Amino acid sequence: MRQNPSFAMTDVGEIRRLIDRHPWVTLVSQTDDGLVASHYAVMLDDERDDLTIVGHVGKPDDLILGLGDRELLVVVQGPHGYITPRWYGDVPAVPTWNFVSAHLSGIPELLTPQENLRVLERLVARFEGDDADARGLYALPNDAAFVERLERGTVGFRLTPTRVTAKRKLSQNKSAEVVETVIQGVSAQNPELSAEMRRAADARVRP
Repeated sequence: MRQNPSFAMTDVGEIRRLIDRHPWVTLVSQTDDGLVASHYAVMLDDERDDLTIVGHVGKPDDLILGLGDRELLVVVQGPHGYITPRWYGDVPAVPTWNFVSAHLSGIPELLTPQENLRVLERLVARFEGDDADARGLYALPNDAAFVERLERGTVGFRLTPTRVTAKRKLSQNKSAEVVETVIQGVSAQNPELSAEMRRAADARVRP
């Protein structure tokens, strides 16, 4: 992803927020047969305060991704959407696309079965939520033997990225008045993108 200083996102806290809010990522690896990509959910490593992530893939995907043997690119895609030039007023302009995204690259470390089980348990707990009928990884009718068989069919990994490129393109190169018009225009069809634009705009004026 080409970086532009006007849109660079370098704050680790902001990138962690992006990963936490958008855990469904694309994993890309270069193989002898060309590029391959898979899609999985990841989480921030709860024992670290940097950009280390943990996750797992099915063993068939590990065979093509080669986790631990070669560099892995993790693409995190945040909110995004079309921006019409109508919102810029009566000036020469073309459409664009606003977005928030991060690329994390590095060679992942493979997890032990015990570590992988903990990640699997955290993943289930995260997305099941706190509802009264939430079903944890070990909830009946699952038993320990079933969960262990499940773990053996996956490969857990931890990635501490050695290269990070994060970009928040949210009309920062426009005037405050235009940004406000775009935020209002986006809000009806894409409230998440509108909220991210508001967050970026507020950060620009904050002392």
